[in-house]
Amino acid sequence: MSVVPSITPSITHAQWQQRASQLSFETRAYLNGEFVPAASGETFASINPATGNTLANIVCCGAVEAETAVAHARAAFESGDWSRLAPAARKRTLLALADLIAEHQQELALLDTLDMGKPIGSALGDVASAIECLRYTAESLDKLYGQVAPTGDDALGLIVREPLGVVVSIVPWNFPLMMTIWKIAPALATGNSVILKPSEKSSLSALRLAQLVAETAIPKGVFQVLPGFGADVGKALALSMQVDAIAFTGSTQVGKLLTQYAGQSNLKRTFLECGGKNPNIVFEDCADLPSVAHQAAAAIFHNQGEVCIAGSRLLVHNRIREPFVRALCEAAKSMQPGDPLDPQSFMGAIVDQEQYDKIAGYIELGAQQGAHRETIEAQSSDLPDGLFIPPTVFNDVTSDMAIATEEIFGPVLAVMGFDDEEEAIALANDSDYGLAAGLWSQDVNRVIRVARRLQSGQVYINNWAGPDMTMPFGGVKQSGNGRDKSLQTLGEYTETKSIWLAIH
Repeated sequence: MSVVPSITPSITHAQWQQRASQLSFETRAYLNGEFVPAASGETFASINPATGNTLANIVCCGAVEAETAVAHARAAFESGDWSRLAPAARKRTLLALADLIAEHQQELALLDTLDMGKPIGSALGDVASAIECLRYTAESLDKLYGQVAPTGDDALGLIVREPLGVVVSIVPWNFPLMMTIWKIAPALATGNSVILKPSEKSSLSALRLAQLVAETAIPKGVFQVLPGFGADVGKALALSMQVDAIAFTGSTQVGKLLTQYAGQSNLKRTFLECGGKNPNIVFEDCADLPSVAHQAAAAIFHNQGEVCIAGSRLLVHNRIREPFVRALCEAAKSMQPGDPLDPQSFMGAIVDQEQYDKIAGYIELGAQQGAHRETIEAQSSDLPDGLFIPPTVFNDVTSDMAIATEEIFGPVLAVMGFDDEEEAIALANDSDYGLAAGLWSQDVNRVIRVARRLQSGQVYINNWAGPDMTMPFGGVKQSGNGRDKSLQTLGEYTETKSIWLAIH
């Protein structure tokens, strides 16, 4: 029911710990087929949030590397070795990359677990989703046709799709490898050159991916990886006159900046998937209250709540609100944080101190503004050392409270009551965001009626985040304008060209 299902590994906690101790890390940028240091010599630390230990010092790219990468990407695109390659040939290469990722699935999952604190089962699910996305996208390539316009006998009108050129993919830290593949798969599949800017909070799996790409037939310059900070290398890429598009997942604040940079430069396309404050609506006729309560808890506590489509606003009909909240808190007992390398841990560590402090601040503010914090009796009263926050549920939340309106990006749930359908819709739509929404009811007329009125890019009925790779993923309002997954993304990364042939 979550963004991606967790996979229960057969490897034990101790075995994962042993594997972690034996890992080596690639820390250099991947430029034009080579791993290189930054011109400045600067690095930044990758820190395991579960332990506070430094994993590696990673190359910190800047404007110099951005300019170099763009030049190589443009040259590779113009050469046509990839951009004009037959779709079936690109498909074979991308499928080979998917096979390599599958071969190293456990290693890649372990990198994301160590780098940003997610449980190993969740990380394995992420990698499985990445593989599925890459294979689905690759297999689509030689099955899509152009169009012939309806003309008379004196002309032939062709409508074709061509790659955009140089695409910059800027990905978030919460689903590092999965979101990377969601972005780069359609961009590469359609013939573009791609420059990947991973989050400075989770760059290790992106650099390992670059090593795997180097083993494939993808030409030099077609895929490059520049680790570093958004204010430096990210801004330089966004302002480049030779970049044709930016595909971004992250905060709404940064999404707005990227839109400004696009306007200040060459009006490059921006595909944005930004924040969310997603309503999960439970009507009084929901079936199996304990089961729905468990799913509503998982919708917010999965991945420590560090999920753009987390069900962070729970709207429950007042007739069932109190028993529903009790059932939800009961379910949350088994969703406590633990060592991310322990396959039994439902939640892991918060990604870094900055995010930990932000979440803790919202928890304090929720209490100050009058929300009632529910008691959740954990199976164990002791949290591990490190950046861990337990499931937190606030009841009696009102729409003027910060925890009801602002994206917290942590395991904090705001519960609000409603008395009828109209009030539920009004509460759900009372947000600057519109990424996802859920509703639970056995009344088929009601769920269709309400789903159509919700201002959201995605609506889940009697599930949370269930769609597979065939469905588009993205939002409306200040949640952005881009779409990941599905065949629709292949259109986003291409330009429509009309060709009119006069017949004499």
